[in-house]
Amino acid sequence: MQLKWTAVALAALSVVACGKKEEAAAPAASPAATAAAPAPAAPPAGETLTVKIGHVAPTSGAIAHLGKDNELGAKMAIEDLNAQAMKIGDKTAKFELIAEDDAGDPKQGTAVAQKLVDSQVNGVVGHLNSGTTIPASKIYSDAGIPQISPSATNPKYTRQGFKTTFRVVADDTQLGGTLGKYAVETLKGKNIAVIDDRTAYGQGVADEFEKAAKAAGGTIVGREFTTDKSTDFNAILTKLKGAKPDILFFGGMDAVGGPMLKQVKQLGLNVKFMGGDGLCTGELAKLAGDAIGEEMVYCAEAGGVDGDFKAPLDAWKAKFKEKNGVDVQIYAPYVYDAVQVLAAAMAKAGSADPAKYLPEVGKIEYKGLTGPIAFDEKGDIKNGALTLYTYKGGARTQIAVVR
Repeated sequence: MQLKWTAVALAALSVVACGKKEEAAAPAASPAATAAAPAPAAPPAGETLTVKIGHVAPTSGAIAHLGKDNELGAKMAIEDLNAQAMKIGDKTAKFELIAEDDAGDPKQGTAVAQKLVDSQVNGVVGHLNSGTTIPASKIYSDAGIPQISPSATNPKYTRQGFKTTFRVVADDTQLGGTLGKYAVETLKGKNIAVIDDRTAYGQGVADEFEKAAKAAGGTIVGREFTTDKSTDFNAILTKLKGAKPDILFFGGMDAVGGPMLKQVKQLGLNVKFMGGDGLCTGELAKLAGDAIGEEMVYCAEAGGVDGDFKAPLDAWKAKFKEKNGVDVQIYAPYVYDAVQVLAAAMAKAGSADPAKYLPEVGKIEYKGLTGPIAFDEKGDIKNGALTLYTYKGGARTQIAVVR
């Protein structure tokens, strides 16, 4: 991997050359003049090493609010790293963010992944969705570039045998499994309906939810699907209404879940509405309006902090809002940590060359905003946390952090 250097050495040679020319043309200095001459200039400062960090998320389309949230987290990490003047080897690192938009589309995701490879980025944070992260991961793997996803939860991502794939959140096995068990054991659901949006994320988390709900003693009375761009769900909701479910689980994102909740209310479906982290955002209450209800919606975020980590994360979120004028949606802190982990691995290796610092990513033990970060042999975070939420008074309200 080529790295970009400043022209300090060339500038130094130019100064020396000019000095020699003047010395040859000037008369010999007197002893007094020599004594009064200023001290020689200090040697040039250490060279700067430019480090390119790629970031990919959907910053256009229906879930652009989530993609922009992630990108703001990456920008804050880059700014903080540059303020530290971090050393990588004997050089001062200058970090640059190369941000791309995949619009949540797998084809666009692979196109921008190749663009980042061609730009010779040193590492990648992203993508947001499992459906874009998984196909892009092969491109990064083939190029030997470390990739950390802050939010892709489909288990397949880290089970392809690639050495370059990592994630800083729990996967759908844990996420969907926890929600399925919670639906039956805590919410006392008996007849459970499931809808997914047929994306890698939505179908994956719904499958894991269904397995866990069945294992806990629940009965699946219907399974339907929609798309990640649909706005009309009356047909499938009417069909499911006939099965009289008491729990309705949706595997998909908030941009679809909000309108679906409105139609659930319009049809008089008396259910607890559940979903994974794609549903579990601050924006959901705005998208659903008064259909959000009171303690009607339950969801889980793939991540979460407790104990000594809570106060620092709350302070960072306040800083985020002050700087950007918006609240954290969901995964900006995980993006921030992912960028910092790449930088810490480079510093440990003394190199930003992906081939040289990649082994250090796998061995990292990093104290992040979002908790301790270390990876298992697949690249999954060890002891990943989940946060369970409901909605009260139109606001997302934490129930518990579980591991």
